[in-house]
Amino acid sequence: MIRCTAPLLLAMLGGCSFAPPYKSPIVDTPDTYKEAGPWQAAAPADRADRGDWWRDYGDTALNELEARVDSANPDLAAAADRYEQARAYVAETRAGLFPQVDAQALATRNRQSDNRPLRSSTQPDEYRDNLVGAQIGYELDLWGRVRNRVAAGQADAQATAADLASVRLSLHAELADDYITLRGLDAQAKLLADTVAAYGEALTLTQNRFKGGVASELDVAHAHTQLDTARAEATDVQAQRALYEHAIASMVGTPASKFSLAPLVVELPVPAIPAGLPSTLLERRPDVAAAERRAAAANAEIGIARAAFFPSITLTASGGYENTGGAGWLTAPNSFWSIGPHALLTLFDAGRRQAEVRRAHAAFDEANEKYRSTTLVAFQQVEDNLALLHLLGEEARDEDAAVVAAQRTLALALDRYRNGAVNYLEVVEAQTAELQAQRTALHLLDRRLEASVGLIRALGGGWGDTESGAPDSAKSAQAMRSGKTD
Repeated sequence: MIRCTAPLLLAMLGGCSFAPPYKSPIVDTPDTYKEAGPWQAAAPADRADRGDWWRDYGDTALNELEARVDSANPDLAAAADRYEQARAYVAETRAGLFPQVDAQALATRNRQSDNRPLRSSTQPDEYRDNLVGAQIGYELDLWGRVRNRVAAGQADAQATAADLASVRLSLHAELADDYITLRGLDAQAKLLADTVAAYGEALTLTQNRFKGGVASELDVAHAHTQLDTARAEATDVQAQRALYEHAIASMVGTPASKFSLAPLVVELPVPAIPAGLPSTLLERRPDVAAAERRAAAANAEIGIARAAFFPSITLTASGGYENTGGAGWLTAPNSFWSIGPHALLTLFDAGRRQAEVRRAHAAFDEANEKYRSTTLVAFQQVEDNLALLHLLGEEARDEDAAVVAAQRTLALALDRYRNGAVNYLEVVEAQTAELQAQRTALHLLDRRLEASVGLIRALGGGWGDTESGAPDSAKSAQAMRSGKTD
């Protein structure tokens, strides 16, 4: 506990604080990321705008949807409201650093009971009481209770601002994931539509060969099965797409019934995302910043709990005029005043204050551990997505080669079938393998794009200041509530 060694006058002017000197929680930060890959070579652009990272995907529709998140998403607006509440609480606590001035006035007509105790014949049964006055009170913050409450409120407000940035980052990333998946389903739908057309031609071929007596009815049945299966898969893709379209509608603040995105096959690039140094992760991630600020707030709460062991001293002064009615109300004979200090010290509370100090210390320890947990998860997420980007990139190259081989196999199988060298079962196997290879290649592209979004989320967004997200989010949410957009 910090001791007050200054004279009483200096203590009255500056006071002392019983909050321990705050030190940010210590976390073991690695020198490099474990998962190597092409992302390690780039240097982070620390001064770049971190708000529009989705523009690296080069899709106009995605850019427009992301802009609508800032202006119309209700979850982001709710987070901005929580931030405003935290700011208002700071202003409320800061008011305790200044005197409080109250004014009062009354004009009453009163009657006393005939059976009141100590009734005197000189006392009137009915009388008036007119009063006007003012009172000023100021708590001497000798032990830092008020100042620590302000410090805790400020730290909580900063944590709430970081929460707002986290919500904004999460919503933008979730929208990007949903949009990537939706466009991936559009590509799957196009592939299946082409497949249905090709299988339809194959069915016609088998039917003609069956009519010519050179193919069996079993070949026709196999061709029918392939065609019907492809049609069913195409319908299933449409069902999945509808769900993602509805999810996007909710994220941009539009009822699903009034929202639609036309099917479109687009080639979204996997952006080059500089991973930077591991130590910068602690500066970028808004959830890490929020956890650290909550630890600072918990540290200030210890000072508040400790200050309860010392007297609360308040300077008060009051004055005004009072009489029982009639002329000359605001004159010297009717004046009254009072001035002096007021001290309050709890002598016995059955251990309540000691318990509060223990609770405050435990809360601070909990906040430190949550900070460590948040940073560990942050490093895990970066490593996860670095690994996915690197390994999925290699897998995609192998799968692209498999697609080429499967297409060649199908062409050969169809040629051999036309020439009567094999039955249709070999064509069916080649068709199945070719379609599976192409769908796997499309799925891998989606996973690589989603991993790039995941890495952006893990690194806290773009490459600018971590504090820039909160004010921007607050402004956009406020604009939404006022019916305007930035």
